[in-house]
Amino acid sequence: MNKDFYIQLTEKSISEEPFSKKVSLQILKSSKIEILPLLNAAYEVRKKYVGKSVTIHILNNAQNGYCPEDCHYCAQSKTANTDIEEYPLKPDEEILAEAKNAYEKGAHRYCMVFAGRGPSQERTEHLARLIKKIKSQYPVEVCVSTGLLNKEKAKTLKEAGLDRLNHNLNTSARHYSKICTTHTYADRLETIHVAQESGLEICSGVIAGMGEEEEDIIEMAEILRGVTAASIPVNFFIPIPGVNLESHPHLTPEYCLRILCLFRFLNPKSEIRIAAGREIHLRSMEVMALYPANSLFLDGYLNTKGGERARTFQMIKDAGFTVESDHSLDDLLETEKKDSLNQIKINSSDLSVKNLTDLRPQKIIR
Repeated sequence: MNKDFYIQLTEKSISEEPFSKKVSLQILKSSKIEILPLLNAAYEVRKKYVGKSVTIHILNNAQNGYCPEDCHYCAQSKTANTDIEEYPLKPDEEILAEAKNAYEKGAHRYCMVFAGRGPSQERTEHLARLIKKIKSQYPVEVCVSTGLLNKEKAKTLKEAGLDRLNHNLNTSARHYSKICTTHTYADRLETIHVAQESGLEICSGVIAGMGEEEEDIIEMAEILRGVTAASIPVNFFIPIPGVNLESHPHLTPEYCLRILCLFRFLNPKSEIRIAAGREIHLRSMEVMALYPANSLFLDGYLNTKGGERARTFQMIKDAGFTVESDHSLDDLLETEKKDSLNQIKINSSDLSVKNLTDLRPQKIIR
């Protein structure tokens, strides 16, 4: 492709013009498109809206396991045969201590995940009280992933001060029945709509590498554009032993970068997050993901560990980016280098599931 092609990608994205399916497919699979000019074109869009800032998210498994759903990709699924630590909802003081720790580690947003189909009214009211406490004590945004919600529950969380609701679409409507049977794609889309009607920002992501086609990736990017998702975590499937879904070998570093570029072009103003699997599937090209994406997780993911914090901060600094935080990147990096407890190396072949210490670092010993 000549230089004009890449310039047109940037210009169409910034002007929010729709991309044809042909062009989107080219971005994902055409050998005529070179990865470096493509990344630069996506970076120009990123730079237009968020400059060189990287937003840090820290995730808290507020509850782990005991899930009645059969999502085939998930280690917490009722049908998974995985060696995970299961526990009910953490005590409030533990959740608050983790919120404090997330803020001090540079997180702009604290993400709480609750396993299960959806919260009861009692759980929703409890969560609302937690959100109020966190927001009153720490200058950090709060995002929760609670499962399916109705209008009343979404309104309760909004009134408590919740900033964002996470509810991932994960895959396309066509492909959904192949990854889950206990709820539908329409159920997930309905939760997104009721959250929006309640005034909540939407965080909704995808998982690439679950047997989908390129057309499914494009559909997800377009659907999330249609619902104006404020945040889009792009996950790359991690084949944890015991889950009911096989990995697919087409997730090369270049293909992962192409996916991130497509999501940036089709969602120019959204926060595009490099989520689970970045260390494994991007490998030595991980830093290149910061050119289309402007956000990442620190301290691992829902079920698996991530790279050490010092390594992540160093990668951000070396690439010339900054972090959106009350703490400077240099101070965060220096603190991590001094903390010998954080110098556990995670390499691209490490698929280790989080242990209890990883999951509950602020557990209160009684």
